[in-house]
Amino acid sequence: MALTVLDRESFLAEPHIGVLAVQDEQGRGPLAVPVWYHYAPGGEVAFLTDGDSRKAELITKAGRFAMLAQRTIPTYRYVSVEGPVIASNPTTVDEMTKIAGRYLHEDAIEGYLAQSNLSVLVTFHMRPERWLSADLGTV
Repeated sequence: MALTVLDRESFLAEPHIGVLAVQDEQGRGPLAVPVWYHYAPGGEVAFLTDGDSRKAELITKAGRFAMLAQRTIPTYRYVSVEGPVIASNPTTVDEMTKIAGRYLHEDAIEGYLAQSNLSVLVTFHMRPERWLSADLGTV
């Protein structure tokens, strides 16, 4: 059963590991990789990556990407969003803290930031245009 707008946005806002997908070169399937991300209902999807990565290169070229978040324990639920990149910028401490804070214990964030090289990271922001969602345990 498809999720309501409120349910799908709330689910995407939970700290799931996202699977990012972006169009690859002609003749190959899309690049699909796990990422940490941030989303607040009604907002944009943001994630960060090395600015020299293949992922960053492909997203810059395509101008859009898709993100999937899923729960694999009963009941299986997923939300997939796809849309245009509305901004990309050098990653700030605030952005890294916001994203890492969804996945790391509060005591670990400072160490994570200290070992990260912000000078090579880029944050991509996507405006969700298309949504696909389901909870396969509801009737």
